[in-house]
Amino acid sequence: MKNVLITGGSRGIGKECAYEFSKVGYRVFLNYNNSQADAEKIKNETGAVIVKADISKSDEVKEMADFIHKNYGKTDVIVNNAGIAQQKLFTDISESDWDRMFDVNIKGMFLVTKAFVKDMIANHSGNIINVSSMWGVTGGSCEVHYSASKAAVIGFTKALAKELGPSGIRVNCVAPGVIETEMNSHLSAEDLECLCGETPLERTGKPNEVAKAILFLAENDSSFITGQVINVDGGMVI
Repeated sequence: MKNVLITGGSRGIGKECAYEFSKVGYRVFLNYNNSQADAEKIKNETGAVIVKADISKSDEVKEMADFIHKNYGKTDVIVNNAGIAQQKLFTDISESDWDRMFDVNIKGMFLVTKAFVKDMIANHSGNIINVSSMWGVTGGSCEVHYSASKAAVIGFTKALAKELGPSGIRVNCVAPGVIETEMNSHLSAEDLECLCGETPLERTGKPNEVAKAILFLAENDSSFITGQVINVDGGMVI
C-alpha cells in the first residue's frame, strides 16, 4: 500500500484528493489545522489518518512527520495543497498580511517537503505535487501577495524537480483556475459570470477535476513528467 500526505486536506481540493487517492488504494494522511469536524467526516468515509498541524510552524510539522514515520513508515506521495488567499489593494496589504501569506503558501510547503524528502531520497522513489494557482502564472490584480506566493510555488517546483530527479523523485505542480471551493465563495454571481466569460470552456471548475489531475501526476501513467505546471483552468491561461 502506498502512503500519501495531503496538506489542507479537510476542504476543497484537498478533500477531493483524499477521496480520489483512497479510491485507488492509497493510505491517506489527511492534514488539517482548524477544520476538525470536516476532517473527521472524511476519515469516517475514507479511512484516512487525520493529523492536525499548522504547516507554517516547524515544530508542528516535525511532530506530524514523527507521528507518521513512527507509526506508518515512509510516505510515497506528498500533495502540498494547504494555502490561503486574500484580496486587497497593494497599498492596503500589511506586513503581517504579506508574512502570513508566504508562511502558509510557501514556507509551509518547504517545511513539509523537507520533513519527508530524506526518506524519498533514501528509497530513490517519491512524488511531490504542489498546488499553485493560475494567478501564480499570470498575476492577479488586488492579489499581489497571493500571486507572488503562488509564483514562488512554481519556482520551488521547477528547482526541486531538477535537484531531486537524479534521486528518482518527481516534482510537479498544478495551477487551478476558478474552482468551486470555499476560497472562491466570496465571489459574486456577477464576478463568476465575468470569469466564466473569460474561460474558453465557459464555466468554473470542480474540485474533483483538480484532484484527478493531481492523482494522475502521482501515478505511473505520468512517469516521465517532472518539473511541469499543469493548468487546470478551463483554458483561461493559454
